Amino acid sequence: MSPLIAGKRKTSIARVKLTSGKGTITVNGKSFEEYFPILFHRLVVLQPFKETGREGKYDVVVKVEGGGKSSQAQAIRHAISRALSDLEPSLRQTLKSKGLLSFDARIKERKKPGLHRARKARQYRKR
Repeated sequence: MSPLIAGKRKTSIARVKLTSGKGTITVNGKSFEEYFPILFHRLVVLQPFKETGREGKYDVVVKVEGGGKSSQAQAIRHAISRALSDLEPSLRQTLKSKGLLSFDARIKERKKPGLHRARKARQYRKR
């Protein structure tokens, strides 16, 4: 059993607990399929298990907050990858080569004074 491992993506933060089991995934108290109805998001979350061949070997309990569904799915993927590398250090190289352990630090740029948004300025008329 792993302690709570965090994964991040933009404004989403996911905390994951892995335990050996049958492969059930619970996200914020709901079933995995109920929380992520879109197939693409489910594939993103399951990617660390598929890459390492550990499908159905761990039960996952997730608490995720912030961001949208896509960002949350990627934060969960990051947290699961970190938890797997902690539980089985031999998987670290595989996960790292697939880019699953790297944190995506891109965030929204702050609004600057005198502009509409971070970079959008008022319309300019020459004549």
